[in-house]
Amino acid sequence: MKIAVIGTGYVGLVTGTCFSETGNDVTCVDIDREKINRLSRGEITIYEPGLEKLFLRNLREGRLHFTVSLEEGIRDAEIIFLALPTPPGEDGSADLKYVLEVAEQIGKLINSYKIIVNKSTVPVGTAQRVREKIALHYKGEFDVVSNPEFLREGVAVDDFMKPDRVVIGTRSEKAAKKMGELYAPFVRQGNPVIYMDEPSAELTKYAANAFLATKISFMNEIANLCERLGADVDMVRKGIGSDERIGKRFLFPGIGYGGSCFPKDVLALENTARSVNYDFKILNAVMQVNEKQKLHLLPAIREYFNGELKNKHFALWGLSFKPNTDDIREAPSLYIIEALLKEGATVAAFDPEAMHNVKKQIGDRIHYTTDQYEALKNADALIIATEWNEFRTPDFSRMATLLRNKAIFDGRNVYETATMEKLGFYYKSVGRKTVKQ
Repeated sequence: MKIAVIGTGYVGLVTGTCFSETGNDVTCVDIDREKINRLSRGEITIYEPGLEKLFLRNLREGRLHFTVSLEEGIRDAEIIFLALPTPPGEDGSADLKYVLEVAEQIGKLINSYKIIVNKSTVPVGTAQRVREKIALHYKGEFDVVSNPEFLREGVAVDDFMKPDRVVIGTRSEKAAKKMGELYAPFVRQGNPVIYMDEPSAELTKYAANAFLATKISFMNEIANLCERLGADVDMVRKGIGSDERIGKRFLFPGIGYGGSCFPKDVLALENTARSVNYDFKILNAVMQVNEKQKLHLLPAIREYFNGELKNKHFALWGLSFKPNTDDIREAPSLYIIEALLKEGATVAAFDPEAMHNVKKQIGDRIHYTTDQYEALKNADALIIATEWNEFRTPDFSRMATLLRNKAIFDGRNVYETATMEKLGFYYKSVGRKTVKQ
């Protein structure tokens, strides 16, 4: 098939690349000429494991194209995917400006049947609004489909190529048949393609992310309770995770969730509820817990240094909101940095992929190091904010010689408390006993 993908951000680039991998002819469109030029030259613009290999192969074999011209991009396309930003507005609602602007432009350009697909995460009613924008200028036949993405940063290629499920929201049999054909190569092992109406598909994405965010915040509350009761959250996690009704995933406690999806989508769903006069109490609690959890380690850090952080120097391992991505949106690390700087401390940070994004956002307010051990030099303590694999089995002897104090504040429970006790570190994690020197 001939496919157009409008937007070359995280979702758009993964979507376009993966569709081209199954033999489709894909044109990706973006208004950022510099980005399009880079992509056309074979320079990938996001970090996502496994994506670059597919990207380069399909670019080389002529199935993947890039342009700044919307007209050129959609001219021959049978299916047009909208993978555009929907940032939160001041009231928390999803800003549909980019989606609706492009929809109106599409209405001015098309002259034959097309399927326009909302791939972006959008609130209920967006498919209808897109339909209306196109119909202002085009009176022929077309369909608008809701096809939400369920991509996890760090494993997005696997998620796309082998999806748990594909959700297709449309009342059109013609569009449903075409979308089923497009996704057939991805569900050969029998994972379901679920057809539903457009509003239900739109709500499904928000409901999924909000539920997972709720699961994370609930477990963080259990972890906080464990600390007060002397229980071990790892034991509790294993005990409840073995219940098939609950499951093992998203039960790991820490310093809160971040990223491009959970914070934005929870806020947007709560806003949607408010718009129909429904008080979604659980979501309000989820957001409150998460905001507080991002700074969960700060009281313990203050206590260790007798309430005085001025002129203290901290090493920070991990800046991205999760491992295997360079995404720093709503990352807990940024909240920790701001809190430390406000109290007069200094920070040396290391992250395998995200340092350039942090530097673009906060500049040289902190020091960026070339490796994880350089960050430890003369640091009063180490803070771990992201559980990158390279942090899991470090040289603890080397760490002890570089740090001024053998003190680790671990926001992701990377190490076993018994190991830290044996090595003589002060070790504060989340929901487990504090190991004291």
